[in-house]
Amino acid sequence: MRTKIAIVAVLALVAVAAWIAWDRVGRTPFPADTTPEGAYLRVVIAVSEGHPRDMFAYVETDAQWAAYTIRDLRAKACARIEASYPEAERGKLLDAYRAEATAPDGADVLALLAARDGSLARLGRDLSGVKSVEVSGDRATVVTARGTRYPFRKRDNGIWGLTIFTASLMAEADRAARDLAVVTAAADDYDRAKGG
Repeated sequence: MRTKIAIVAVLALVAVAAWIAWDRVGRTPFPADTTPEGAYLRVVIAVSEGHPRDMFAYVETDAQWAAYTIRDLRAKACARIEASYPEAERGKLLDAYRAEATAPDGADVLALLAARDGSLARLGRDLSGVKSVEVSGDRATVVTARGTRYPFRKRDNGIWGLTIFTASLMAEADRAARDLAVVTAAADDYDRAKGG
């Protein structure tokens, strides 16, 4: 009886060892986010699972700063509007700026603007597996199985950041700065009219 138990135990150990060996050899490790393909795959997961704010860590630094700038400038504009604009003038502008002004952080601004301009939907339709990666210094291009090319830039922390949102976020940050200047000038005029 003891011999049968010993044989069964040895066979069970051999089966477990074989399964562990097969699992380690057969499994491809998920690439680190310090590689372009690793950063790209994390963007794919964030978009495909419906969590676009999770891709924020994998966009380039200038895009991240622009998203925070948009939020901060829109919040300042809303504060001036609420403090100085006449009641009749407040609603439309506050409605235009509120979503960005009240976003918890830059990731939410990115998700909001990418959904609003349709780039998130386009990205979701176009994502596919990695066919190849071309690296040149601190820049890289991920070429997908569909032939789409996604540009990345290596950030200071070693993570690769997708650059496709940078231009639009920086343009929106510039627009937010211009809007704040106009709002501030109008608020100053309203304040002077109240005082005079």
